[in-house]
Amino acid sequence: MAIVPGAHRNPKVIVVMPAYNAELTLEKTFRDIPAGSVDEVILVDDASRDRTVAVARSLGLTVIAHERNGGYGANQKTCYAEALTRGADIVVMVHPDYQYDSRLVPFFTGFVWTGVCDVMLGSRIRTRRETLEGGMPVWKYLSNRILTLVENVFLGQNLGDFHSGFRVYRREVLETIPWQENSNDFVFDSQFLAQAAFFGFRIGDAPVPVRYFREASSINFRRSLVYGFRTVEVLARYGLARLGLLRRPLFVSRPKA
Repeated sequence: MAIVPGAHRNPKVIVVMPAYNAELTLEKTFRDIPAGSVDEVILVDDASRDRTVAVARSLGLTVIAHERNGGYGANQKTCYAEALTRGADIVVMVHPDYQYDSRLVPFFTGFVWTGVCDVMLGSRIRTRRETLEGGMPVWKYLSNRILTLVENVFLGQNLGDFHSGFRVYRREVLETIPWQENSNDFVFDSQFLAQAAFFGFRIGDAPVPVRYFREASSINFRRSLVYGFRTVEVLARYGLARLGLLRRPLFVSRPKA
């Protein structure tokens, strides 16, 4: 990776992939990461029922396999703990289901390493037409728009897509936010962004083309409904914490090592 203006050294960039049954899409996702743009790719497999682990090992990825399925949030916890242990300056989370364009990894890490943002999200919502033509179901698009609007208002942000599976974090973000206290389920992502806003980290986003197809992972309508209600609950807790009326582990910074 080229030296970034203003930086005194090259950052150590680690990509983490929380995986579950990604056998058919993992290699394409990995091959699209530009050569030389990252130092290591870690795949955490959440007890997949297919050949995800075998494919990952054949590609030379660092593989951690959960013996039992712990959930999407639990998977990310293992991802971030391992990335920090291995000395990452920047951690990139990419779903290995080929829904997100991993060719954009170096562009997103640039925003973080130059100090423009502490957190970067890949937004699938550049235009309504493009998003729907990319295969996002209409009900998912509408719920994303409504929930993202509510989150922007509550958290004081101006993001296009709060629910992206393409995320980049500066090391200090992961060292400050108590993400170990978060849910082991999908609402982990909503909790993390509320925490990032609470602790004053700068959150930005840039467009990422959306790809929806049969093999791409996606939660169903019922689980999406539960996720939406739990996200609203996170916002309520965030508001109470900001007012000093609620002191919960979710919004208490991690002790310095």
